[in-house]
Amino acid sequence: MKKITFALAALLALGVAGCATSQEPANTEGANQPAAEQAATAGAEDAVAFTDDLGNEVTVANPQRVVACMGSFANAWELAGGTLVGVSDDALTAEGFAIESPDVATVGDFTNVNLESIIALEPDFVIMTSGTGGRGGDSSQVDLREALVSSGIPVAYFEVTTFDDYLRLMRTFADITGDEAAYEQNAASVQQAIEGIKSQVPADEAPTALVMTTYSGGTRVQSSGTMTGAMLADLGVRNLADENRSLLKDFSLESVIELDPDFIFVIPMGNDAEAATAALNEATAANPAWNSLSAVQNGHYVTLDPKLFLSKPNANWDESYQVLYDTLYGQN
Repeated sequence: MKKITFALAALLALGVAGCATSQEPANTEGANQPAAEQAATAGAEDAVAFTDDLGNEVTVANPQRVVACMGSFANAWELAGGTLVGVSDDALTAEGFAIESPDVATVGDFTNVNLESIIALEPDFVIMTSGTGGRGGDSSQVDLREALVSSGIPVAYFEVTTFDDYLRLMRTFADITGDEAAYEQNAASVQQAIEGIKSQVPADEAPTALVMTTYSGGTRVQSSGTMTGAMLADLGVRNLADENRSLLKDFSLESVIELDPDFIFVIPMGNDAEAATAALNEATAANPAWNSLSAVQNGHYVTLDPKLFLSKPNANWDESYQVLYDTLYGQN
């Protein structure tokens, strides 16, 4: 009886084993995938596709190792709820940016970022500028795109001049991070504040103005196509440089004196802003007719804070508008 019982038990055991092997195999999809491919598969549902400012189609999925190659972009990425592993030098040295991501590495000056330093950080998203008006005359990083893309690294290019550009940038960043609350706080609410300021602009006034940036090599005049110029246009100002395009190429005090604008705004730029301002003041003092200008006589010769009018103010863009509004209309 014991032998029969043992034999029966053995047959039953074999039967159970046979049933088990006849079941569908366990799902092992991704088990043999490299870690990077597994991460891509896991994040596929979170992928965000968009067109950057160069017209490139870009797709990113929940990036965790992000490099921003301009200080204002680094700040904007964090404002949208993201974190960083690498930034250009100006993100850590320029006033107005407070990078909060821990252990951030630098990848060089934004006018000459180091490709090897970027790739060494193993980024899953790189944010670059397509602008060409930076310090040194050219801050474009477009020539690095092919090397990054061929390395399998998603890269997107942006150019931010106006507040609308910043709003578009933040919309894209918040779509990627999924942090809608950050967008509302650092973009949508700023837009609402700016609209409130613009709504107070007197309809029957159109003051004239010139905007000048001064640096160690001289002085340049800005049109309404620049950051500060665009804000002034939004506030009902007539920029005389738009009507006298020669000023954009060849600055001359004589032309400024002849135009006699209601307001003159000066933005110091460069590593030695005080020296740049002093150089302009010395040049104007040497011209006796300068003090006869309406802007000078009425106290409308104004030096603007580079933190609000040279570097992109990002979440403080409404403060930049308010400063200009108060200067233009606050004394009315």
